Amino acid sequence: SVGVDLAFEAMLCQIFGEDFIRSFKAKRPAAWVDLTIAFEARKRTAAPGRANALNISLPFSFIDYYKRHRGQSVEAALRRSNINIVKWSSQGMLRLTQEAMNELFQPTVNNIIKHIEELMAKPEVLGVRFLFLVGGFAESPMLQKAVQRALGRSCRIIIPHDVGLTILKGAVLFGLDPTVVRVRRCPLTYGVGVLNRFVEGRHPREKLLIKDGREWCTDVLDRFVSVDQSVALGEVVRRSYTPARLGQRKIIVNIYCSPTDDVTYISDPGVRKCGMITLDLPEPLPLPGAAGGAGGGAPDRREIRATMQFGDTEIKVTAVDVLSNRSVRSSIDFLSN
Repeated sequence: SVGVDLAFEAMLCQIFGEDFIRSFKAKRPAAWVDLTIAFEARKRTAAPGRANALNISLPFSFIDYYKRHRGQSVEAALRRSNINIVKWSSQGMLRLTQEAMNELFQPTVNNIIKHIEELMAKPEVLGVRFLFLVGGFAESPMLQKAVQRALGRSCRIIIPHDVGLTILKGAVLFGLDPTVVRVRRCPLTYGVGVLNRFVEGRHPREKLLIKDGREWCTDVLDRFVSVDQSVALGEVVRRSYTPARLGQRKIIVNIYCSPTDDVTYISDPGVRKCGMITLDLPEPLPLPGAAGGAGGGAPDRREIRATMQFGDTEIKVTAVDVLSNRSVRSSIDFLSN
């Protein structure tokens, strides 16, 4: 429903000027919040076929600030704007006609309908006979009527009781018993950038890296999970990482995501860095006979085996030092980006 709020703000910019609205939001933030709350209350009562206009109270500071900023009244601005679907009442209110409300709701509602229709056309959901409408915006009669009109013939539309609390209740139920959600759909493709052996003709020359006499292809996306993939609760992905140099005390692995599955490199359009995994490496335990000295030989390269869990409400990571079988302190951070 934020789309409807943005459409209302755009309408105010059209009437009073974008520079004024921007200045008012910055200089009178409390009054702007009051105005958005007043619109929110009216937005919830908007319904198709409603005959009478919806009144939205303008804060006194809006009226006063406009007069001082522009040197004329709000009423004069409305008359000059030629927007006939919004009127001014003598009680200091904006009167939004049914046509005005339709104009505010239409783009958002149309986008929702289009999105649902695209999903319903996918082979995985062919034959679905029930559609649940949930979330705060699902309370809107404007959305309910539009969904019924567009999709009511192909499936039964179910609007649960207390529809605005449905998602919150689901979260609480999941907290009490995580097994209530068996499978999730991954919203994005996740992976890391790795080096692969360079294959002439398959990999672009600009990705070629020669290291220790070997040819490598850089920036290859190693997928963990793909967009729309079904991920069961507790499902894990395992990867092994090796420190680049001896004595290294930390491995940092950047995580990348993409809204599509049609990506090969982390430099492809739409791919972005979304987080990082940090693996803290403890001092390796001395192995019998591994002490220095002539003929001691090079120490084995360490291997850190990381396990990532994608089926929960958040992505979790654990890691083990294969050589010593000790747990490695690991963390995954999506907040710093």
